[in-house]
Amino acid sequence: MVYASLKYDKNGIEKGYTNRILEVDLSRKKINVKTVPKEMRTRFIGGRGYCLKLVYDGTEATTRFDSPENVLAFSGGPFCGETGFAGSGKFIVGAISPLTGTFCDSNVGGHFFPLVKLSGFDAIAVTGKSDTDVLIVIDGNACEVSIKSAPETENTLLEAEALTQQWNGVGKLSNVAFVCAGAGAKNTCLGCVNSVYYDVKRKRCRAKQAGRGGTGSVMRIKGLWGIVAKCDTAKNNANKPADRQRVRDAGKKLRQVINDVDPKAMSLCTQGTTALIDMMNAFHLLPVHNYQYGSDDRAHQVSGKVFEEKYFKQGHPDGCFAGCNLACTKGYDEHKLLTGPFAGTTVAVDGPEYESAANITNLGIFDIEHMFEYCFYCDEYGLDTISTGVVLSFLFEAYERGLVTKEDTGGLELHWGDAGTVMALVHRIAAGKDAFARDAGKGVRHMKGWIADRASKRNGRTYEDIMAELSLFAMETKGLEFSMYITKESLAQQGGYGFALKGPQHDEAWLIAIDQLNGELPTFKKKAMALKWFPLIRTWFNMVGLCKLPWIDVRHPEAKHTADPSKNLPTIDYYLELVNATLGTDKGLDDLLTESERCYLLHKLINLRQGFGTRKDDAIPLRAMAPVFMNEYVSRKAYYESYLTDTAGLNIRAKNDAERLAMLQAYRRKEYEKLVDEVYDEKGYDWHGIPCDETLKRLGLDQPENREIVALARKRVQQDN
Repeated sequence: MVYASLKYDKNGIEKGYTNRILEVDLSRKKINVKTVPKEMRTRFIGGRGYCLKLVYDGTEATTRFDSPENVLAFSGGPFCGETGFAGSGKFIVGAISPLTGTFCDSNVGGHFFPLVKLSGFDAIAVTGKSDTDVLIVIDGNACEVSIKSAPETENTLLEAEALTQQWNGVGKLSNVAFVCAGAGAKNTCLGCVNSVYYDVKRKRCRAKQAGRGGTGSVMRIKGLWGIVAKCDTAKNNANKPADRQRVRDAGKKLRQVINDVDPKAMSLCTQGTTALIDMMNAFHLLPVHNYQYGSDDRAHQVSGKVFEEKYFKQGHPDGCFAGCNLACTKGYDEHKLLTGPFAGTTVAVDGPEYESAANITNLGIFDIEHMFEYCFYCDEYGLDTISTGVVLSFLFEAYERGLVTKEDTGGLELHWGDAGTVMALVHRIAAGKDAFARDAGKGVRHMKGWIADRASKRNGRTYEDIMAELSLFAMETKGLEFSMYITKESLAQQGGYGFALKGPQHDEAWLIAIDQLNGELPTFKKKAMALKWFPLIRTWFNMVGLCKLPWIDVRHPEAKHTADPSKNLPTIDYYLELVNATLGTDKGLDDLLTESERCYLLHKLINLRQGFGTRKDDAIPLRAMAPVFMNEYVSRKAYYESYLTDTAGLNIRAKNDAERLAMLQAYRRKEYEKLVDEVYDEKGYDWHGIPCDETLKRLGLDQPENREIVALARKRVQQDN
């Protein structure tokens, strides 16, 4: 059934932009095409900037994730779809999140948004709620957008080829792509958005995920099954830069660096991001047993080398969009499912990415087949592998510590390393058919209260006492679950997680390597400066439609000769070439950082408007800073004794282990608070983490409505204190 349709005049791409936004109101079944205001384009650029602006303008302080006016926004950027440069298939999905209560976004690759852009749109804004599941179809060939009945299936990935063929018409399968969210997204707050495209090399559909923050759940709450984009316009040269040859030259230089450096360094081209497993384990950064430990002797069983030699097909490009020779989008085409509704079926599994694999080590499982099992079902159900896995590891530890019982779990015993129980819970959470699973599907922050309420009624301890214990090892901040790095020994990465505006994920500030592995941030000042600079440059990548991996994980050989090697400035020069060659401008790095800082500040304002965003919201659990329990301390006792003596300068000679652990915890907490002060000063915030008036003015965000948001936030903290 067709509920609504709209013919439109396609605006061709010029210098990376179509200057059109597609607006769809699902409540009224209304479709509209809007011109991007010039001020929006020049000030917020695209991608994350457009998503922020659309959500900010379309929502209010009272908007919740399930409010009809909540804007589900999709946007690429001026370089999304540029085939002459590596990593250009990226786009952003953003909305008010069911986990954080404020703006959260996630970046994802694939062919979907390049096809949306070829069809004539720089962004999509979906509002309203349909009373029946629907599908939005963007037909760039017919220049028509329609709202139709959704497919009668929840098997979004299992049936991806059939669906793509159905929507294909007479075009190539690679000219059709779609985004969707499965049944798990519909039944939880942990929903991811799958970006599905046809891989002509593997001759099957593949999927990348916008995982964080529950944007897939927002999609399904709106009654939106998915969005299809189809367009037969050739992708090559479609971005219409001001100077095509200059773009090609910059892209060639970047690809040469990738060719020269990656095989000798990360090996992403052959191992994908599973290459990180060995590195993280070697430096005590691989999460094990809910972040209690950072390494395990069994890690060699899930080494990136094992993935490369046994599971990942080599010999053809594995990039998620044309022009990228990093080719880190690995996959395994012959996994036989062990559990669940499709047990016995042989399926193709994309990834696993490091984050997904490390969720399995975090549960004490070191088996690649179970990594594939977990990834496939999370993707098929539309569940974020990170948030789902951290919920499970939190529950396993709470069970281990006697705060969760078999009565709570419906008869399941939760023991580390039990893959069968892990998958049983994944299936239950996705289905949402029992009370325990439904609550678990609301995330770690919700489950803290759920566990404390039940445990306090049966063991004589107060709710507040149990909440205090749970909060020590509940790995969430701002309502979002931590991504997969042990941060106990990296103060910079602690800040990277704590200050991240959408919660503790590495998208905004991945400093673990340059701080802990390379030792390039030895002072508080350097850490504070990095915690301003890196979120801004990484935000910039999300604004313009580019992947960060060719910059952050492939260091240019000449970077070591610069004053700050971690910034990889020789490669940044290639990105500046791309900017100016595409847009016909003469921008420098400071211009890009200012544009990024403006978007970053807009996100901060949304957080403050929604009632969050101050110093208390930047707090992180103790386990992110130090060992919580004695077993963690004892596992690296010699290291911690040396740290207390040599780094902290404390006299521990007459102290027992319990006293030394307490000293370590107190010292690490103090160090984090000192870092907070330094970073707020660097960013132009006051002591409470609220932007100063001069910061609003400097970035052109001192309009009356923004000043009012800041004034109300200051009033709140004064009342709290």
